[in-house]
Amino acid sequence: MQTDESPMNEPVSCRVATRADLAEILRLYAQPDLDGKALPLPEAERLFERMAQHPDCRIYVAERDSRIVGTFALLVMHSLGHWGTPSAVIEDVAVDPDCQGQGIGRAMMRHALELCGEKGCYKAALSSNLRRERAHAFYESLGFERHGYSYRVLLDPPRQDT
Repeated sequence: MQTDESPMNEPVSCRVATRADLAEILRLYAQPDLDGKALPLPEAERLFERMAQHPDCRIYVAERDSRIVGTFALLVMHSLGHWGTPSAVIEDVAVDPDCQGQGIGRAMMRHALELCGEKGCYKAALSSNLRRERAHAFYESLGFERHGYSYRVLLDPPRQDT
């Protein structure tokens, strides 16, 4: 667990999320500035258990005063490219709207990048919706740079009831 001081001198700590944290994580994902909706809790619990089976895929939470105020997911991948050096993907970054601008996102990204360094990653990548211009400026202030293009194809996969 890492602890940082926010600009308001209130400690922010980051840790691996537990199943008990899911309701608060879903609350953060339901923000109108993000998708405005979240998975139902039972479905999130099933997915959380499945993610926990992967050795390098974790959800993290940021806490201040014993309250969850932020979250992100981190996936470290090993591949045959780049001589087997791992890379990381940071996803699902969310900070409580009442706490934005208080250093929580910065503490989370610092923690994520430290984890990437510990895993020997040669890069960490993230994506951000085109409409989230404040988020883009935030990531750039942390040293992230726009690189290449991001492409997607929206698929309608079959539901997996595992």
